Amino acid sequence: MSPIRIFISSVQREFAREREHLRDYLRGDPLMRRFFEVFLFEDVAASDRRPDEVYLDEVEGCEIYVGLFGTDYGFEDAHGISPTEREFDRATRLEKHRLIFLKGPDGSDRHPKMRALIGRAQAGLVRKRFATSAELVSGLYAALVQYLEARQLLRFGPFDAARCSGATLDDLNAEGMYRFIRVARRSRQFPLPEETPPADLLRHLNLLNRGRLTNAAVLLFGRAPQRFLISSEVKCAHFHGTEVAKPIPSHQVYKGTVFELVDQAVDFVMSKIALAVGTRAETVQAPVAYEIPKEVVTEAIVNAVAHRDYTDNSSVQVMLFADRLEVMNSGRLPPPLTVEKLRVAHQSLPANPLIAESMYLLRYIEKMGTGTVDMIRRCTEANLPEPEFEAGAGFITRVRRSGGKGQRRGSCRATSQETQGGRRETTQEGRDTTQQLAKTTQKTGDTTQEGSGKADSMPTRDRILSLLRSDPTLTRAALASRIGITPEGVKYHLDKLRKAGRIRHVGPTKKGRWEILESESPRS
Repeated sequence: MSPIRIFISSVQREFAREREHLRDYLRGDPLMRRFFEVFLFEDVAASDRRPDEVYLDEVEGCEIYVGLFGTDYGFEDAHGISPTEREFDRATRLEKHRLIFLKGPDGSDRHPKMRALIGRAQAGLVRKRFATSAELVSGLYAALVQYLEARQLLRFGPFDAARCSGATLDDLNAEGMYRFIRVARRSRQFPLPEETPPADLLRHLNLLNRGRLTNAAVLLFGRAPQRFLISSEVKCAHFHGTEVAKPIPSHQVYKGTVFELVDQAVDFVMSKIALAVGTRAETVQAPVAYEIPKEVVTEAIVNAVAHRDYTDNSSVQVMLFADRLEVMNSGRLPPPLTVEKLRVAHQSLPANPLIAESMYLLRYIEKMGTGTVDMIRRCTEANLPEPEFEAGAGFITRVRRSGGKGQRRGSCRATSQETQGGRRETTQEGRDTTQQLAKTTQKTGDTTQEGSGKADSMPTRDRILSLLRSDPTLTRAALASRIGITPEGVKYHLDKLRKAGRIRHVGPTKKGRWEILESESPRS
C-alpha cells in the first residue's frame, strides 16, 4: 500500500516547534509510519520554484490536510491572503480530508483575518484545541486512527466481521443461502425456517456490519468471493518426489466459497492417494480405506481455510508429496495456544469466528478444540505417525504417508479391479511410488489438466450427474467404464453426492434407480 500523504499547514514561525514534534512523531511511531508520510516545507530541497507553488502542489497531492491555527495570520500576498488560508481553500475545494487544530483559547489577541479563517473552518469541520505539543500529538493520533478505521485499514475486531468494500446482496448466491439453511436445520437444528430471506439469514448470523456485507458473508455465500478477496483461493499441488520440483505433475488453483474450497481441496488429495480394498470375508461389501484417513485430510484443510489470516496476500497451499501431505496457511496460533497444546484437548479460539460459526452449522468443524486431537487418534489407528504441527510465520500441518511410499500397512490390499471373470485383487508392494499412485488415483476434480477435452475437463461429479440424468439405472461399474475411473472412485463420488443431498437411490440395490435432487445440495 502506498503511504497516505499528510500536509501540515500553519504559520511556520509560530508553530516551528509543533511542526517538528509532529514530523518526528509521525516518522517514528511504528503504527503511524506504516500508513502515513508527512510533508513539511522545511524538508524540501532548495529550488528555483516559488514557495507558494510548492505548497499548493503538495496540498493537491496529499490525502489529509492538517491545519494548525493560532494567533498569527502570517505573510500576506498582493491580494492580502496568507499561504495558510490559500492552502486551506485549496484543500477545501479539492475535498481533502481536513483536520483543524486550534492553539489556545479564543481571544482578542488573534489576528482578525485568522479569526475569520477559524470561523470559516468552524462552519463545516470539527476543531480540536491544544495547549502543548503533547496535546497536539495526542489529538492528531486519535484523529488518524479514526481515519484508518473508517477506511478499514485498521481493525480492532476480527477480519471476517469487517465490511467488504463494494460488495452488495447481488454479489451473494441466494440459492446457496437457502441450501445452507436446509442443511443447517438437519445438521444442527438451525432455528430459521427454510424460506427465510437472505437478508434475514445474514442478520441472524451477524454477517452485516452497519448494514453492509462483511468479509465473512462474501467468503461464505459469495458468487465469486475471490473478486473481492483475491488471495482467499486454495492452491493444490501433487509431487511424485519428496521435494518441491518442476514440472509439477498436477497443480490446481481452486476458487469459490469456503465450503467449496474445502470440498475441492479434499477431493484433490483423496484422488491422489492410495485406496486399499479388502475382501468380503466378513461383510457383503468389501471394506475400503485410504492410506490417509479422509477425516484427517479434511480436518487439516478445514483448519487452514477457517483459521487463516485473510489479510495476508498468500493463499492456502495443499501439497502432496510421495512421503507426506503438507497443508500451509498464513494463520498464527492465538495466545495462549501453543503447538504442544494442540496435541491435547484445548480451548477453541477461532481467528475468524463468524466463518467458524457457519462452518460449525454445516458440521465442517465442532468448535470444541478437539480437531487436532482427532487427527492424532485417527492417524494412530491407521498405523501412521502422529501428524506434525509447525507454527511460525504461518502454520503448517504435516501428515506422513504410510511407509513414505503412499502404501498403507495392514491386511487390506492396495487396489481392486473389476473383470469379466469376477473381482481380481492386486497388491502393489515393491512398485515405485509413481506407478502406485497412477494405478490408485480416482480423478475427482482436475478441471484444467493440459490435453484434456471438454468432457474430460468437466468435474467428475458433474459427469456422474449428467450420466444419471440420461440413464438413472446405471450401475457403479457402468459409470466407471464411461468416465474412466475405478468403481471405488465412483462409489466415493456417489457417497459424496448422497451426503450432499443431491442424489438418492430408490429400489433394490442391483435393480433400483437414481433420482437427482438438485435443490438439496448443501454447498454454497
